[in-house]
Amino acid sequence: MLKEKYINPFTDFGFKKIFGEEPNKDLLIDFLNEILKDKEKIHDLTYKKSEKSGITLSDRGAVFDLYCENEKGEKFIVEMQKVKQKFFKDRSVYYSTFPIQEQAIKNEWDFELKAIYTIGILDFIFDENRDSKDYFHWEVKLMETTKKAVFYDKLTYIYLEMPKFTKNESQLKTKFEKWLYVLRHLPNLQSRPKALQERVFEKLFKVAELAKFTPKQRQEYEDSLKSYRDLLNSMNTYKEEGKEEGKTEEALKNKHDKIQRAKEGLKKGYSIKIIADLTGLSESEIKKLR
Repeated sequence: MLKEKYINPFTDFGFKKIFGEEPNKDLLIDFLNEILKDKEKIHDLTYKKSEKSGITLSDRGAVFDLYCENEKGEKFIVEMQKVKQKFFKDRSVYYSTFPIQEQAIKNEWDFELKAIYTIGILDFIFDENRDSKDYFHWEVKLMETTKKAVFYDKLTYIYLEMPKFTKNESQLKTKFEKWLYVLRHLPNLQSRPKALQERVFEKLFKVAELAKFTPKQRQEYEDSLKSYRDLLNSMNTYKEEGKEEGKTEEALKNKHDKIQRAKEGLKKGYSIKIIADLTGLSESEIKKLR
């Protein structure tokens, strides 16, 4: 029996319930507008197919958490990343190539592209940024290294290191901070905090209330929550084993990658045996991730 009153947005079900359903896209629009303060406001979004195939049948594809397009044709990939992945940055760049390729127009085309934004809500901290406790909001663009100026402004990567956001309710000043607070603390709350009185948060808390779910939705959420907890437990267990056995940080990262690939394989419906062959994980380890 679940004790929480509200869903955990770091689960697949919770994240997509809040941000990935058509009736709730105003929540995603508001959240993106708070992240992208310096750009023109988004007024509407269209959800697009989140699974992308490679150019040929043998090419590797991609599965986004959310993929959408605004009224100007700009593309947005929004990902909730639960565990550290060795080549996470590489993966982000790789994913951004799909909305680039799909803009290619057959026959005559002058190569003009619409802007692409990749946004990662991270439940971990980048190793190279671990000591910068107040720096958690990354915004990355292609830069000319001598002048230190943006060379190309249509490709943007934004990462939010959520463990570093430690403000309490009384310290919240901006709407952006309120969004980060609710995403980090939602499953631990029993009511909407007084600091979050804007209409968008009123709707969010209604959407996230478990008591209003149908039995089917409740079961789907419980399955998603179990998968999330099993993933964290697997990682924590392996870390402890690594400490006891003197395993290197590189070995721990490799395990992270294998678990992440296994999760993606399960999402795509691959058999446990195939996933085991591809990742090197045991079938029992993979079953715990379902």
